[in-house]
Amino acid sequence: MTFNPFAFKVPGEVIFGANSISKLPEILASRGLSKVLLVSDRGLEAAGMVKKITDILDANSIKYSLFLDVEANPSCDTVDNGTTIYNSEGLDGIVCLGGGSPMDTAKAIAILATNGGKIQDYEGANKFQGPTVPIIAIPTTAGTGSEVTPFAVITDKKINYKLTVFSYEIVPEVALLDPEMIATLPALVAASTGIDALTHAVEAYLSRAASPFSDGMAEQAMELIGRNIRLFVANRGDADAASGMLLGSMFAGIAFSWARLGDCHAMAHPLGGFFGVPHGIANAVLLPTVLEFNALADKGKYEKIYNYIKRGKNDNAFIPEMLTRDLKALLEQLGIPKTLSEVGVKQELIHEMAVDAMKSGNIMINPRQTTLGDIEALYQKAL
Repeated sequence: MTFNPFAFKVPGEVIFGANSISKLPEILASRGLSKVLLVSDRGLEAAGMVKKITDILDANSIKYSLFLDVEANPSCDTVDNGTTIYNSEGLDGIVCLGGGSPMDTAKAIAILATNGGKIQDYEGANKFQGPTVPIIAIPTTAGTGSEVTPFAVITDKKINYKLTVFSYEIVPEVALLDPEMIATLPALVAASTGIDALTHAVEAYLSRAASPFSDGMAEQAMELIGRNIRLFVANRGDADAASGMLLGSMFAGIAFSWARLGDCHAMAHPLGGFFGVPHGIANAVLLPTVLEFNALADKGKYEKIYNYIKRGKNDNAFIPEMLTRDLKALLEQLGIPKTLSEVGVKQELIHEMAVDAMKSGNIMINPRQTTLGDIEALYQKAL
């Protein structure tokens, strides 16, 4: 076996455990943060999750401002609005509560608060220098892994385009993984975000930029997610299953922070930009189709992935088709839509979406070389 040159670091601190959110005041104090922006969304406010955090802040006399207007697939305008609040109220840090959307928004606000300009100015890798505003992340889904990743994905709604900002400076300083914070997720959200985390692990594992480090993280993620996703969707109050999913999502986030992803994520972003398809659903619908396409390039990892996600004993010799067959069965069990047409995607925009997908750096490290025509055919097949 030959190995690509690689380097790694895990820049943020991760604190896992029941009621770990109670550590928030001491974490803020240890970093000299006394007046923070709490970034979240209205759904979490309605569910009482925001109040859990504000009660802790209030009980410890920590000043804060709220920014709760984060939507799914957050826009450049949303980032601008949050940055205006941050700058006008003299804040010194950010606490983000939620899934990928609040976390991506928080990261983008942190960039603009220290560098100015528009988030579009920073699309791509390492377009700014120096540290940003400190971020403390509290995930409320087991899906994005954004609490440990150096990516922020923001939608430019004027051109229906999802732009990605990459810098290790935006990895949250601390991630608080509290399984109680995901115990009330709706079943479909638990399923779709869980498959998003699985997709992160699978694509990082198959990436041409993979390394022994990222493979170790991806394998741990797939083992935890494969063992727990059915149990968690069946009963989000199952503390062991919730813990396994949170940790699996986090390990998957670390894996793709260093190995990147592949065609599935490159194709998922335009679905959000053009049709507002939730990111987890987009990945879940696309993953079997992309795995079928990539099977030609398999070097033995498909069988390992299969062993992590299968249920029950298999006595037959493995062939790659078994992975996609069992994955489709899992998605059906979890109630995931089977086709893109079921989530509102229209055929007439396939070419435009494919053009946008080809702009993603993930295409370059997908295990099978991919052309624009390939992406169009994959969209068509998933439709």
